[in-house]
Amino acid sequence: MKNKKQIKWLNKLAKHDYPGAVSYLNLIYPPNVVSKLIKQLKRSPMVYFKAKDIFRASQLSLLGVSNSHVITNVEKIDKGIALSPILLVRDNGTVKTIIADGYHRMCAVYTFDEDVLIPCKIV
Repeated sequence: MKNKKQIKWLNKLAKHDYPGAVSYLNLIYPPNVVSKLIKQLKRSPMVYFKAKDIFRASQLSLLGVSNSHVITNVEKIDKGIALSPILLVRDNGTVKTIIADGYHRMCAVYTFDEDVLIPCKIV
């Protein structure tokens, strides 16, 4: 892992995050469920979880630093550019946490510090 670096975060999500979550969640759930989840996410307060715990709950593999989207986010962190928070959905049927938006940011952050607290909205 790289030396621990100060990772900056935006206070609210970027405009493209919710549409990104809609696009991804539509692959998993029917449109009416996605609509409800997005409404709930928009109303949800910001909470914080460690990067390593989000990965464990999502059961996803860590993308390497050769992924172009991860590289872009690593460069943002190096330049001190604030990242957008992560959108998470608890899937009680699979007992997994779905990273609805922010997977590449998560992978980039993890390369710096697996214990960093990541701002998230979760339903």
